[in-house]
Amino acid sequence: MRHGKKVNHLGRTASHRKAMLANMASSLILHKRITTTLAKAKALRMYVEPIITKSKSDTTHSRRTVFAYLQDKEVVTILFREIAEKVANRPGGYTRIIKLNNRLGDNAEMALIELVDYNTVYGKDVEAKEEKKTTRRGRSKAAAAPKATEAKTETTEEAAPVEETPAVDKATEESKGE
Repeated sequence: MRHGKKVNHLGRTASHRKAMLANMASSLILHKRITTTLAKAKALRMYVEPIITKSKSDTTHSRRTVFAYLQDKEVVTILFREIAEKVANRPGGYTRIIKLNNRLGDNAEMALIELVDYNTVYGKDVEAKEEKKTTRRGRSKAAAAPKATEAKTETTEEAAPVEETPAVDKATEESKGE
């Protein structure tokens, strides 16, 4: 029975699990989002969030501690330079897990884990763009006004050549008839 045991062993030995989580954390820091199984994503969140918290204080000791977990100098540099700046005022919750469809091969639950401050889907800019005022007919006022002016100019331009064309045809018919 697993009373009070928080660590999901993921069916691996301790050394394999440690290496896998270190590699997944490095990939998450490099690429800002990765797709994996739901169980691994939840284990990775518990692994990487304390590391990101540690990166907020840029000291030699914290860099060495983070390097002991990640084992990659370039990833540690990116973590302390870029990511630590963005999460400096965030009190926690640096990652987001989004459930995806099940994997086709073995029907495993899949998930997307991403760093919250690096998303492009749920940003404030997207919400601002979606807020459009519409008329009662459902069109936006900005879109309705230019279309109306374009329609007026198109009808006047189209009407003039249509009237001239029959006049030219009448002149050619009269010259043929004579």
